[in-house]
Amino acid sequence: MTDTTTTLVTATGEGAGKTAITVALARLAADRDRGVGYMKPKGTRLQSNVGKTLDQDPMLAREVLDLDAEMHQMEPVVYSPTFVQGAIRGTEDAGALSDRIREEYEELSADRDRMFIEGGGSWTTGGVVDLTDVDVAELLDARVVLVAGYSSPNDLDDVLAAADAFGDRLAGVVFNKVSDDAFDSLGQDGIPFLESRGITVFGAIPHEKELAGVTVGELADELGAELLTDAPTDGFVERFLVGAMGGDEALRYFRRARDAAVITGGDRADVQTAALDASGVACLVLTGGHRPSGAVLGKAADAGKPVLAVNTDTVTAIDRAEGIVRSGRTRDARTVDRMAELLDAHVDVDALV
Repeated sequence: MTDTTTTLVTATGEGAGKTAITVALARLAADRDRGVGYMKPKGTRLQSNVGKTLDQDPMLAREVLDLDAEMHQMEPVVYSPTFVQGAIRGTEDAGALSDRIREEYEELSADRDRMFIEGGGSWTTGGVVDLTDVDVAELLDARVVLVAGYSSPNDLDDVLAAADAFGDRLAGVVFNKVSDDAFDSLGQDGIPFLESRGITVFGAIPHEKELAGVTVGELADELGAELLTDAPTDGFVERFLVGAMGGDEALRYFRRARDAAVITGGDRADVQTAALDASGVACLVLTGGHRPSGAVLGKAADAGKPVLAVNTDTVTAIDRAEGIVRSGRTRDARTVDRMAELLDAHVDVDALV
């Protein structure tokens, strides 16, 4: 192993904001004149791209941190459903995978002061090939930063379980996406309790609207939706409204919305028209495989609003859409910039980098 200081950022669960925090920490370290590198040993946020399955997170890190590493180095193991299936059938050699991760790490870290390792999914992901984040931290001799959510004291169970598993490697915890309601409980009771157990808390980041939503384009990709208009798809969606009422009532309802997608049946022209008239509606998601009328599509084109069509029923579309927004997405350099500002404001960055 080199003299590089290695920090593994892991999480109690998926969608905790691990990518934004990992890349923002690396950037803050780089701002302090440190040579930094990044690696995500297990690619878990996969999308297929020209026949190759790639995780979007290392692509973002490579762009933001201006790294020249190859994707296969930054993400040695593609932790896809096919891979996991193979692993439980015995076609993957856990020892060989560990060796590959260590070799790529040594190459990436050769001339770096600091390496930032992003965990996969939650800290337990990778168990089928003995590559949980606990195993990876041991393999790469990393100190560990745990990202956790907090909405009630019950969430401390997950923090304690992870702290127990990482033992002395755990440097401390960063809470993320903490709502205004939960902040007092966390500060008055949660953090003192953890510190009484010998667990360092580096800080707590408030829920941030800008980081909570997804773009219309990401929503379309995740839903597997067909885009029926040429409108730009970079608008944000933070919440979903169901259009199940009459046109006049729908318009009053939609006018109170901000950054919303309206999900309604493809045959409900009155609701679709009302949604397109409301300034806070970012897009329409039409269910049931119905195509809207030419008049509705014309109105959408005039308003510059995307119309997405899915073949599922409305209930299924809502469940999937809410899951997408709940998990959040680290989208671009702007997201990392904002997270770096939040870390500077709410977290002991010097202790972290």
